[in-house]
Amino acid sequence: MNTYARQPLAFVRGEGVYLWDEDGKRYLDAVAGVAVNTLGHGHPGLVKAIADQAAALIHTSNLYRVKRQEELADRLCGLAGMDTAFFCNSGCEANEAAIKLARLFGHNKGIANPTIIVTEKSFHGRTMATLSATGSRKIQAGFEPLLSGFARVPFNDIAAIRQVASTNQDVVAVLVEPLQGEGGINVAASDYMVELRRICDEFGLLMMLDEVQTGIARTGTWFAFQHSGVMPDVMALAKGLGGGVPIGACLARGEAAEVFKPGNHGSTFGGNPLACAAALATLEAVEKQNLRENAEKTGAYIRAQLKSMLADVAGVTEIRGEGLMIGIELDRPCGDIVGRMRDRGFLVNVTSDKVVRLVPPLIFSETNADELLPPLVEEIKALLAG
Repeated sequence: MNTYARQPLAFVRGEGVYLWDEDGKRYLDAVAGVAVNTLGHGHPGLVKAIADQAAALIHTSNLYRVKRQEELADRLCGLAGMDTAFFCNSGCEANEAAIKLARLFGHNKGIANPTIIVTEKSFHGRTMATLSATGSRKIQAGFEPLLSGFARVPFNDIAAIRQVASTNQDVVAVLVEPLQGEGGINVAASDYMVELRRICDEFGLLMMLDEVQTGIARTGTWFAFQHSGVMPDVMALAKGLGGGVPIGACLARGEAAEVFKPGNHGSTFGGNPLACAAALATLEAVEKQNLRENAEKTGAYIRAQLKSMLADVAGVTEIRGEGLMIGIELDRPCGDIVGRMRDRGFLVNVTSDKVVRLVPPLIFSETNADELLPPLVEEIKALLAG
């Protein structure tokens, strides 16, 4: 189906932070499958784990115990301080699980119409529930009627959340991204998570975080919420978890961890041995190669270099982000930069029309940054000058 405006090239091989197309041209990858290829391309440990698991066992279904799934659940819950995990295949499925959990949580408390507070400019997926939760009319247009049960507030506006929570007795949860990805690399204020936790405790709400893009060391900590020191009740993961193999997870703790019972939710492929082996290998490599520290260090270097190179350039609105999740906001649409950089052998992305988004593999180095940034700055300046 004609669902993608695909760029005119196909890649046939990858190694580290580079990709090669059918004609043998090399590209420096600062997109990483949209924050998916955590370890870059062809990582030997990940390749071996996938091959070994495929040779032993690919799929059995959740009708039986899945040893690799149990290992991964223990590992993720240990890293995040959570109690239980549900495995699925994607970020929207992880958020769908969180939404269903919140609704059942509400019904168990006698609330007939459970409502979840969500934010403007958010992106939670393209299923009907996650599409309804998403804060983008462009993405929702044409798919009405949307699902009810969501109350929308501005991102980073804690007063708005408090106002809705205090006046709407049907509210059962708040679902936010700690750092909005598709919405334009919008970073939550330093006290936003702390105040959100306080409101959820005060009103008995579930604090649910969409860490599909920010999780797995992308922002310099295992999960973005760890920058704030507070704990969510529910967290959705996907993208970088499997290093390129499709897998999603919904983690929960405390009362939220006990909401689902057998028959309430499920997934045929979710948490199969192959996907879990890939995720375990990815987590192991992140730890052994100190990729959390690298994401923080290299991300800070890139932002500092960009601020220096683009200082006083008219039309540059803001440079922001955390770790290796970086946005350069301009005062005008900048989609043409993607093609111009591609022609020069560099892969970048534009989101929210005016934000150049950099989400390279977590193995990206300062040397790689020094290769990427001069041509990128040239193209930004040329666009703004034009």
